[in-house]
Amino acid sequence: MTDHAPAEETFISHLVELRDRLVRAAIGVAIICAGLFAWPGPATIYNFLAAPMLASLPPGAMMIATGVAAPFMVPMKVTLVLSLIIALPWVFYQMWAFIAPGLYAHEKRLVLPLVLSSSLLFMAGVAFCYFFVFRNVFHFISSFAPASITVMPDIENYLDFVMSMCLAFGATFEVPVVVVILVRMGLVSVDKLRAIRSYIIVGAFVIAAIITPPDGFSMLALAIPMCLLFELGLMLAPAFVRATQAPPEETT
Repeated sequence: MTDHAPAEETFISHLVELRDRLVRAAIGVAIICAGLFAWPGPATIYNFLAAPMLASLPPGAMMIATGVAAPFMVPMKVTLVLSLIIALPWVFYQMWAFIAPGLYAHEKRLVLPLVLSSSLLFMAGVAFCYFFVFRNVFHFISSFAPASITVMPDIENYLDFVMSMCLAFGATFEVPVVVVILVRMGLVSVDKLRAIRSYIIVGAFVIAAIITPPDGFSMLALAIPMCLLFELGLMLAPAFVRATQAPPEETT
């Protein structure tokens, strides 16, 4: 029994540390969410989210709510998701701080650059989707509506579509971080990634075709940045590997 006691205590301490990190991350999201509720408010935030769709509708057209609680719940969900996006640096930091004790000193140099780059890239993907993709996609879809159809999107369906698209673009913009981590962990080399570049490009277009709506613009808007960000990861990976190499004393 005594042999298992230290291992059990270590496991329990890790669980306690994980709980504390999750609570701190949740508190950070809750603080930002409370601030957004106070100003500018859920209604204003949803109006901002709905602006690209409303701009593509005929003059005077509005969105509708088919659910009884939808006018209340949908703006609340949008505010919560926005709070999580804004709090990403804090959430990512808590994730990295949890695994940091198991890293060497030279490996901990990755923490701050990866936390910042992961957060900024995800936000950049969401912003790119909102400001560039939505404006063109909604106009494209509305232009195909027959004259006999009145386009009045439901706010819950619109929220599901917008959230899935923003999540897809935010996640795909993390490609450079994924490349850097894979190379740094030694799972794949930069030369190997360059050798299979053509397959990765084809895969990017396949993924984009599956995720985005059935129009060529959305597919290109997702696939081309993925390919460019993959190339960016290939350029940055060697520098990260050199910057986080173990010093001679740690190697020995």
